[in-house]
Amino acid sequence: MNNYNKPNILYLFTDQQSSAMMSCAGNPYLQTPAMDSIAANGIRFDRAYCSNPVCAPSRFSMMTGQMPGKFGIRSNFDAENVTVPLKIRKKTIGCLLKENGYDTAYGGKVHLPPQMTPEDMGFKYLARDQRDELANSCVEFIQDKRNRPFMLIASFINPHDICYMGIRDFANQSMKTKLMKNKQIEIAHLDKALKKPSGISTDDFLNHIAPPVPNNFEPQNPEPEAIKSILDQRPFKRHTRENWSKETWQLHRWAYCRLTEIVDRQIQQIINALKQTNQFENTVIIFSSDHGDMDGSHQMEHKTALYEEATKIPLIISWKDIKYPGTVDKTHLVSNGLDLVPTICDFAQIKPPDELEGMSLKPIIENTNTYNWRKDLHVESEFGDMITNSKYKYVLYDKGTNREQLIDLQSDSGEINNLIEQPKLKQIKNTLRNSLFEKIKQYKN
Repeated sequence: MNNYNKPNILYLFTDQQSSAMMSCAGNPYLQTPAMDSIAANGIRFDRAYCSNPVCAPSRFSMMTGQMPGKFGIRSNFDAENVTVPLKIRKKTIGCLLKENGYDTAYGGKVHLPPQMTPEDMGFKYLARDQRDELANSCVEFIQDKRNRPFMLIASFINPHDICYMGIRDFANQSMKTKLMKNKQIEIAHLDKALKKPSGISTDDFLNHIAPPVPNNFEPQNPEPEAIKSILDQRPFKRHTRENWSKETWQLHRWAYCRLTEIVDRQIQQIINALKQTNQFENTVIIFSSDHGDMDGSHQMEHKTALYEEATKIPLIISWKDIKYPGTVDKTHLVSNGLDLVPTICDFAQIKPPDELEGMSLKPIIENTNTYNWRKDLHVESEFGDMITNSKYKYVLYDKGTNREQLIDLQSDSGEINNLIEQPKLKQIKNTLRNSLFEKIKQYKN
């Protein structure tokens, strides 16, 4: 089959967006019409996870289809100091599609190991800007005349600007000066997002407009000692838990919503360009994020911890041949890190690299045979590892005296109660622990 019969591939992904941060996911405190439209024309995976809840490892995984820990990339710091083998760099999704006749382009935030630039990964680098300029550059790319299909990755920065709220609040004067010098755009967008509606009293804003603190606002019972290590990693993380009032947490959640709406509008520009150039029907649209944000859950913000808010991400795929548009898949455990590359290869009619363990989502989209789908899913972090199945989630942190978590996600989606000491769940704990050890062993071999 020649290239003219292959679909375009558009991959849109944000930075630090939890799975619940869309109005189509039932969040009443924001409006995301662009994301919602992709879901209405496609399938939304309700149990989608990142491979690692921090930027560089997750992005490495999305580009390669490999677990980042296999290559010693479990943190952003690791990514700066690890040399990725050439054979892996030459099998990124950009290289694979370029070699098979696709016009490939990448725009926006990268945050990968130094050897993995967009150009090295087979992409034309459209724009280093991660905001409106990125959206405009993507529109121009879509409008270009071409005689072959394209793959376009648009990597947006927001709602990541929410990070600077805790950092700035904790910072001393010298750090604040540095922030304003080096992060001026980020701070400006955050300040705009933090603004309350005019003409509304503070009491009315907090009681009727701003999101309340989440139902799982209190620390988990009992909370693993490793969480303290995560909070101590950066002083501002501990500061927010210890010093922020509930009202400040509400303001954080309000701003997080506004920043998500900003990137939704940027995404809409790109979707409009597809429709205006009559390419919408022949384009597979994939939307996701690199990881989530705690956003007040367990009195934490940022990411890294292996809670659902940090590890679960939005994942939506829209395509004209989808069997049941508007479907919400609550069954299949999927990983945007492991499954993205096989899925894109499947749509592009390319054989994926043999060493990948991920699975194509195309059969789920087309409602064909998925009986052999994975029964559990592994997520790693710089502080430990987790495994989840259809009902339970088990976490093993690297340090601390109480290192384990066991959660019944069906009855306790907020992960309020740690069931690790429940005698009746000992067999379940041991089964999940053994499965996790097998995963870790596999990735390190």
